[in-house]
Amino acid sequence: QVQLVESGGGLVQPGGSLRLSCAASGRTLTNYVIGWFRQALGKEREFVAAITWGESRTAYVDSVKGRFVVSRDADRKTAFLQMYSLKPEDTAVYYCAAKFRGSTEYVIWGQGTQVTVSS
Repeated sequence: QVQLVESGGGLVQPGGSLRLSCAASGRTLTNYVIGWFRQALGKEREFVAAITWGESRTAYVDSVKGRFVVSRDADRKTAFLQMYSLKPEDTAVYYCAAKFRGSTEYVIWGQGTQVTVSS
C-alpha cells in the first residue's frame, strides 16, 4: 500500500513562490498517477495538477497553467508542486493523492498542507 505525506506549505506574499512535496512510501509507484488537489475554506475540493509516475506526463487546471509545475523524483519517491506567482485565491489546503493508472478515482490521500497567500 502507498502512503503519502505532504510538506512545504506556509504563508507567502502575493507574487511569491512555494514548493510542496509529497513523499511516498510503500510499494513502487511506476503504475500510479500522483495528483494535487486543493480545498479553500467553504469551497469544494478541486483538481490542481497531476503527473504519471512512469512517463512524467502532466496535466493542470487552467487557473494554474503557466504558474505551477508538477514533477517527481523517482529516486526519492517524492512528487513536487512548484508554485510561482501565487495569488490570494490560491489559498487553500493542498493535498496530494494517488490512483492506479487507468483508474478514475484517487484512493490514497495525504493529510494536507496549508498554503496561505496574503500580504
